[in-house]
Amino acid sequence: MTELEKYIQSYFGISQEDLAQVGALFKRQTIKKGDYFLKTGRVCDKLSFIQSGLLRIYVQTPNKEVTQLISTKGYFVTDLASLIFNTPARWTIQALTDAEIYTIDSQDYNRIGTLIPKWHELEKLFIARCFTILEDRIFTHLSMTAEERYHFFFERNKELFNQVPLQYIASMLGMTPETFSRIRKKSIS
Repeated sequence: MTELEKYIQSYFGISQEDLAQVGALFKRQTIKKGDYFLKTGRVCDKLSFIQSGLLRIYVQTPNKEVTQLISTKGYFVTDLASLIFNTPARWTIQALTDAEIYTIDSQDYNRIGTLIPKWHELEKLFIARCFTILEDRIFTHLSMTAEERYHFFFERNKELFNQVPLQYIASMLGMTPETFSRIRKKSIS
């Protein structure tokens, strides 16, 4: 059983038969470090599960590059608004390391509901989970100081500090590289 199938089984609790049908719709791919999964302005026509590796979700604004998320093993990656509404993607998604992913295209994703009648209920739970994660991120940004956000993130993601450029983490936490560096130096001392 792949990590994807384990995730689907544990999170959605679907039967082995349904799991086999859904799992067969995902195709294994490799993305090399530096390659793009998606670029801003293109329509995102896929959803992928990260088996291994790191992908950065970001956007270039007129003044700076903003990292929304570093997506890691065991998470899905897409531009959800683009996938669901067939609109140009806001986000660019790039591999920070070689990555192995399982990808389903939008046509097959939309077919799941006909293959598995209870899928729409399960999909609603999945999207609600994504929304809750987003709410939690907003809450930490609004309720914590930069230093508290740093420590909160560090305690949950220590391995990332040695795997990705620190300016990406700083951006994701809503702080300048200088503030991030100052907090980091203070924490190490």
